[in-house]
Amino acid sequence: MEPTFVSAVALLLLVFDPFGNIPIFISALRQVPSDRRRAIILRECLIAFGVLVVFLLVGGPFMRLLGLSEQSLQIGGAVVLMLVAIRMVFPTDEGVYGRAPGGEPFIVPLAVPALAGPSALATVLLLVSRDPARTWHWIGAIALALAASAIILAFAEKLQELLGERVTIAFERLMGLILAAIAVELMLRGVRAFVASL
Repeated sequence: MEPTFVSAVALLLLVFDPFGNIPIFISALRQVPSDRRRAIILRECLIAFGVLVVFLLVGGPFMRLLGLSEQSLQIGGAVVLMLVAIRMVFPTDEGVYGRAPGGEPFIVPLAVPALAGPSALATVLLLVSRDPARTWHWIGAIALALAASAIILAFAEKLQELLGERVTIAFERLMGLILAAIAVELMLRGVRAFVASL
């Protein structure tokens, strides 16, 4: 079944997983002044949009040029996701992603890989490979899905206030366990796809 604009938006929204990313954004922005957080979320969503659009336009040829397969992207992304999950479950003084210069995360980890991660990159590659003539439709779908994600993530602070710090920390560790399971599943899928291609 060929993807439509609406189904592409829904698929990308599921892949971006803004609700699942709330603990990641709360953790990464914990040391940032509250009046800067929404601006940073908007900036990171715009960066993620730029990364995804560039990958949509040149990702396929670039990966072929480097001799990389979708399986390698999936397995590499799973490894990164597992490292993030381990630091969420076993936090350090530096936080999940280490200390950011000036206390603000920039590009990593919010834009990439939280939003424009391996799954999102693979999804936009899939969309453009199925119907290259509708590139502008897919760019619009990315923009709409990221706008919805930005709105949801902008209220992450309110959710933190509503739940309290203890519940937020517990939820973050639970999400770390879930992220670890997702990372294992991504890795298994990548390995299975690689073995099947031999």
